[in-house]
Amino acid sequence: MATPAKRRAGGRVERDAGAAGRGKVLPPSAFVEGSIVRVYMENFLTYDNCEVYPGPHLNMIVGANGTGKSSIVCAICLGLAGKPSFIGRIDKVGLFVKRGCCKGTIEIELFKPPDNLVITREIHGANNSSAWLINKKPSSMKTVEEQIAALNIQVGNLCQFLPQDKVGEFAKLSQVDLLEATEKSVGPPEMYRFHCELKNFRDRERDLENLCKEKTNSLEKMKQRIERYRQDVERYHECRRHLDVIEMLERKRPWVEYENVRQQYEEVKKDRDRVREELKKLKETQSPMIQQIQEIEKQFRNLDVKIKEKAPEIKETSQKCKQKQDALENKDKQIGDIQQALRMKRDEEVDRQKRMNVTRQMIEDLQNELNSTGACENLQPQIDSINNDLRRLQDDKANIDSDVSDLENERENHKAEKKRITDGIVRLDNMMNLKEEKLKRRYQDIHSALMWLRKNRNQFKKSVCEPMMLVINVKDDRHAKYVENHISANDMRAFVFESQEDMEIFLREMRDHRKLRVNAVCAPSESCAENRPSRPIEELHQYGFFSFLRELFDAPHPVMSYLCAQYRVHEVPVGTERTRNMIERVIQETKLRQLYTAEERYSVKVSVYTNQTVSSNTSLRPAQFLIGSVDTEERRQLEEQQQGINNKLRSLDSELTTLSERQKHLECRDNELRQQKKELLERRNKRRQLESKIAVKNDSLREMEQDAINLDQEEQHTNAKIKEINIQKAKLVIELKELIKDCIALNTLKVDLVLQSTTVCAKKHKLDSEYKAATGHVRTLEEKFHVLDERKRSLLNHCKEQMRKARQVCNLSPDELVPQEFQTVVEEYSKRTEEMQLLTEELEKKKEELNNYRQNISQVKERWLNPLKHLVEKINEKFSAFFNSMQCAGEVDLHTENEEEYDKYGIRIRVKFRSSTQLHELTPHHQSGGERSVSTMLYLMALQELNRCPFRVVDEINQGMDPVNERRVFEMVVTTACKESTSQYFFITPKLLQNLTYNEKMTVLFVYNGPFMLELAKWNLKAFNKRRRQVGWTEA
Repeated sequence: MATPAKRRAGGRVERDAGAAGRGKVLPPSAFVEGSIVRVYMENFLTYDNCEVYPGPHLNMIVGANGTGKSSIVCAICLGLAGKPSFIGRIDKVGLFVKRGCCKGTIEIELFKPPDNLVITREIHGANNSSAWLINKKPSSMKTVEEQIAALNIQVGNLCQFLPQDKVGEFAKLSQVDLLEATEKSVGPPEMYRFHCELKNFRDRERDLENLCKEKTNSLEKMKQRIERYRQDVERYHECRRHLDVIEMLERKRPWVEYENVRQQYEEVKKDRDRVREELKKLKETQSPMIQQIQEIEKQFRNLDVKIKEKAPEIKETSQKCKQKQDALENKDKQIGDIQQALRMKRDEEVDRQKRMNVTRQMIEDLQNELNSTGACENLQPQIDSINNDLRRLQDDKANIDSDVSDLENERENHKAEKKRITDGIVRLDNMMNLKEEKLKRRYQDIHSALMWLRKNRNQFKKSVCEPMMLVINVKDDRHAKYVENHISANDMRAFVFESQEDMEIFLREMRDHRKLRVNAVCAPSESCAENRPSRPIEELHQYGFFSFLRELFDAPHPVMSYLCAQYRVHEVPVGTERTRNMIERVIQETKLRQLYTAEERYSVKVSVYTNQTVSSNTSLRPAQFLIGSVDTEERRQLEEQQQGINNKLRSLDSELTTLSERQKHLECRDNELRQQKKELLERRNKRRQLESKIAVKNDSLREMEQDAINLDQEEQHTNAKIKEINIQKAKLVIELKELIKDCIALNTLKVDLVLQSTTVCAKKHKLDSEYKAATGHVRTLEEKFHVLDERKRSLLNHCKEQMRKARQVCNLSPDELVPQEFQTVVEEYSKRTEEMQLLTEELEKKKEELNNYRQNISQVKERWLNPLKHLVEKINEKFSAFFNSMQCAGEVDLHTENEEEYDKYGIRIRVKFRSSTQLHELTPHHQSGGERSVSTMLYLMALQELNRCPFRVVDEINQGMDPVNERRVFEMVVTTACKESTSQYFFITPKLLQNLTYNEKMTVLFVYNGPFMLELAKWNLKAFNKRRRQVGWTEA
């Protein structure tokens, strides 16, 4: 097996001498301070050593994929103290050292008059560490970061440094993050600082507002508490004023109080004695009432027992009455049945008499008809003639029936064959439906477009093929994997057109009007479907190849033509495991560019530099869509067979219709002859039939006379049965009567007992009420007595005390008169008053501090917001102008929901790429990849002229753009980045369109890589150009 040529790790970056080569001396003023003058890499990623000299304006780095363009971007980022996460590839700096080396070096020279700043970073892969040098002197990373920040270089800012793996991250930036990145990139140095101060001021302001609110609430609560203390203090002073008056009257009061208490004592004593006598009388009258209540309760319990004893007896008697009533009802039903049977026999006898009369009348009529019938004439010759005609008709009918039977058998056979063919077609349709269902589940937009196409084929001038995954039919499911791996997934889902105009109509309808994401391709104008392979397959049998790829499947002519032209399926052979085993010999001898083995795909390329053969192989993916393909040839044959059978069935139906008409005619003639024969036979057999009918009617009459019913006997028998049942009913009625009497007597007795119980119960309730009322009165008097007695003892003690005070008047000191609780209230009042004063002073200080913060916020906000609005307006002006030049629309505005929430301010980018749509915010999901790339690039270009950063890096942002947008964006980049006022710009791309617009201020850096690269020391661009000019003169 041939192996790819091993790529030399070293690289070369060549700069276009015509633009800004090393030989061209650039004035120092051409560079902005902080711009990159030189980049040197040693043992870094793919490079052994490489030195790059960018220009002061637009630097376009061009090179094939894998040559090391993005390695230069990585070197710029890491060499300027950037973190690996800024690049988005790997997370450890040691992994950037070239494989097999211990140390890698990055050296970046920045323009900084009078002497440039040279920053060197040595990366040690073993311990993942770095050593820093500034102007060849050891330094620390912090010092490097300070130097970088002083030059306003921000490799972590996507508005300044946009690596390849971070292009998609720009659209994911939130409005707040985009604003901060823009402030850092193009705003004045103090703008982002003001923004941070505003956010900090706002946080402090919010804290102060909350603190003032808490202090105010505490002060209000303290005022309320002091107000309550103030009332107690006033009471204290009021008490002090009255103490003097009390002291003066204190000596007179004891005798007056003693006399008042003594009079009260005498009155209470009289009331107590009166209540005691009244209570004694009431208790004596209450004893007879208690005895009466007890007797009534005993009587009530006896009555209740008697009532409960009567209840089962009454229930049993009632059940017996119910049984007797049911027996009487059964007897009445038996009588009704007997009477019904008698009525039925009477009706039967009446009906028999009627039938006998009718039969007699019929016999009389038949006898009269028999008497009127004469002798029979000779009708036999006519009957014989009709029999001969009938035999001939039967023969003709038999022949026709035989023909009809043969035709029907043939038709049934054809119908069975038609059903078999129809089932085969349905089976093939079901396979196609399964493929369509799979398409609908995975690609809803394509399925919707397919449904629209089937309804609107008349809008197209030429034929349109449905998606290839539906129309390609692999002859053997085992070979489906080769076809699916060879044709791209986009083309497998694509519609195939024969006309470019039809394709444009279709795509305009699907993408612009219906917003469906579909693919479409156009078949070559000259058919390639019949192209023959450059060699017959027989020559390749010795290598294990059994077929070319085109022979493994069928497809409509436009699809096959497209596949032959685009994928050269007629030239790609398919082999077996034998091919895999001898693959090196196959590649060397056959010179095939693509081939398949049993489970792998091989691609073979020849280097244009070394003429070496390089092959690559990939494992085949299992087939997903082409398994179970529909055999179109089989379907066509089945449809042709179905059409032939339908024609044959129509022919058979026509013949059967003709025979059916003949059958009907013969049937009519047969009926006519049989009717004539019947009439002749009836005329001949009429007398015989009449005699037979009369005999039958006489027999029937005799049978009816024998079936006569004796109604009198039946009636007597019925009356006897009814009489016997009535006797039984009479006995039941007598028994029922006695039971009803017993039941009535028992219920009457129960009612009397219930009435007595009710009367006793009412009497008991009345006595209970009277007893409760009397008991309540007794309890009231007892309580009143106890109260009066207690009052009497209290007043007696009070009299003794007043007497003692009157005899020995005591002078009390002021301390003993003032309650202790008043002293505590006064102290608490004073303490709270002092606390409230302190809290008020603290609150005033916080409010003053809050006002100062608000003044500072207002000043900083004015210094930050007005320049920011002006800056955003400039960005919007540039951004809108760029979009208008592309016949699109775009806006940039400053967005916030609350002007006081400075951490919520953000920049909102809104774009639209179609005139029929509205402006939509740039998000990772709403726009396509190309639209996001265009929007990102134009935003960065809008920042370019406003940019205060020394350089900007954009890596492969044009990859997702269509050619039209890529050309427009490139022209804008060249125009904007090559102006005198703009900073340095790095634009990395692996490919360029033809006939682009360039500028003399551009620097084009070509990146080469390969096994035959010159060493850096041997590279001399001047010598190369001189040698090229000499060769040109020699050729001339």
